[in-house]
Amino acid sequence: MAEPTTQTHPIPPLFDAQSRVLILGSFPSVKSREARFFYGHPQNRFWKLIALLYGERMPQTVEDKKRLVLSHHLALWDVIHSCTVTGSSDSCIRDVVPNDLRVILDNSAVHTIYCNGSASHQLYQRYLYPQTGIPAVRLPSTSPANAAWTLERLREAWQVIV
Repeated sequence: MAEPTTQTHPIPPLFDAQSRVLILGSFPSVKSREARFFYGHPQNRFWKLIALLYGERMPQTVEDKKRLVLSHHLALWDVIHSCTVTGSSDSCIRDVVPNDLRVILDNSAVHTIYCNGSASHQLYQRYLYPQTGIPAVRLPSTSPANAAWTLERLREAWQVIV
């Protein structure tokens, strides 16, 4: 079993002035930290799902992924700035320091926040909702660990972001 390590979020928030919907994860997985970009695990269904929702091709490169997000007025980031974590497991997250969402909220048109999974939603409620005052909607996780949710079921649940 991997040892817990203190990690700092290596990925800047993805947004622009036209972003209207913010999607928050909890903290980047080991694969995402290595790739230095969101949802980097090849089995995570996030990119396939977003492409499906907007009728686009599956993005292959980081640049394609950025274009897909920004062209549909989305923003991406995570709740946690730094934490102690074992591997990629949300259940092992400790010593949370939250991200400051003002960098996005003050410089975009974001009015709605969705959380990718229950861990990000619980963390948002605990650490960020008191600062933002913006309720967040919990969506089912796109993680491969959430195998009970098929891509079709995820599409139905996530349709609300469109």
